[in-house]
Amino acid sequence: MELPQVDLEQLKALMKLMEQFGVDEVDVREDGRRLRLARGAGRQAPVVMPAVMPGSVMSGVVQAPAATAAPGRPAAAAAGEPEPGIKVIRSPMVGTFYRSPSPDSPSFVEEGQQVGEDATLCIIEAMKVMNEIKAECQGELVKILVANGEAVEYGEPLFHVRVA
Repeated sequence: MELPQVDLEQLKALMKLMEQFGVDEVDVREDGRRLRLARGAGRQAPVVMPAVMPGSVMSGVVQAPAATAAPGRPAAAAAGEPEPGIKVIRSPMVGTFYRSPSPDSPSFVEEGQQVGEDATLCIIEAMKVMNEIKAECQGELVKILVANGEAVEYGEPLFHVRVA
């Protein structure tokens, strides 16, 4: 049986993110293929288990454990809960946070700006796939919590929106 080819740079980047954020398992399914990385107890490096997936295609699915604070970054509870009427927009995945569609483009949104439910707030790049993050509520963007180009983890707060 021949194993599917794996992009070593993507694999290294995923392993680094797993180590950085303490993620023990990542399961990626794309184009009928599956890549599962798991770190066992006491192991320093993830174990790579590529497998071909029969049946349906699930593009860009990444499963991660519940959010924990990144090293050097306080958890939401430690930083204080937002005031009533503020919705916290959280990262739905592990990846790299971008405020604009390209380096020479203006940011999608700025603090103080009114946003609608379908407004794109940012892009999170995961496995070279650009994922638009929508506001999913209407209101005023009060706070941007992550710097452009920063790595984010699953469940990490990205924005505060004062709901209209």
